[in-house]
Amino acid sequence: MPPLDLAGKRAIVTGASSGIGRATAAALAAAGVHVAGGARRVERLETQVALELDVTDAASCERFVAEAVERLEGLDILVNNAGLALGRAPFDESSEEDEAPVFAVNVAGLVRMTRLCLPHFGDWGHVVSMGSVAGRQAYEGGATYVASKFAERGFMYALREDFLGRPIRITSVDPGLVETDFSRVRFKGDEEKAAAVYRGVDAMQPEDIADCILFALTRPWHVNVDEIVVKARNQSSGGRILRDG
Repeated sequence: MPPLDLAGKRAIVTGASSGIGRATAAALAAAGVHVAGGARRVERLETQVALELDVTDAASCERFVAEAVERLEGLDILVNNAGLALGRAPFDESSEEDEAPVFAVNVAGLVRMTRLCLPHFGDWGHVVSMGSVAGRQAYEGGATYVASKFAERGFMYALREDFLGRPIRITSVDPGLVETDFSRVRFKGDEEKAAAVYRGVDAMQPEDIADCILFALTRPWHVNVDEIVVKARNQSSGGRILRDG
């Protein structure tokens, strides 16, 4: 069967100011989707509807969803993309300062945005959440991030059960190494540490992940792509990467 035509659909993309979120918003727009992008750095958004959003703040999320849905005149697609990691050390060197934002964004923010958006779906809805290979297999020095991504995967499994028989599709996309600002944030602006993550390996690009999201969204309506796991060719797991030289 031919892929679904997304023209005229309406989407919310969180974390749309850079990286995978930005690429996904652009890919959706190219497919004819009306996109509302949310981010704290609202000045960097290039979406049809650009609104400030802090997924850790309940009031911010409520304002964002209400205005986005009003301006889009409805909602069909939610892409939960906002996420982060902080630090890369053994857990006994972890701190509340690093742990709290990771869970607030990756878990509480994702759950909150999903709950607020679901009532606005009509007879066609699709929730896509950005997971990670870290949510499938642990690696050293990433306990908090790993835990948050395991939680995301469990939440998406539970949604699939809750909405069985309803016109809502559920997809989790679990990427490996993608060259974005992710590592710059993780290492708190240390450019050398961030660059070293991608050195010597042909990492995936944000557009590669956006392609995966579009694939899931455009499957025939009777098809639900539950999960997509995608890694660079030279990466076999979250912690095992073959680097040149």
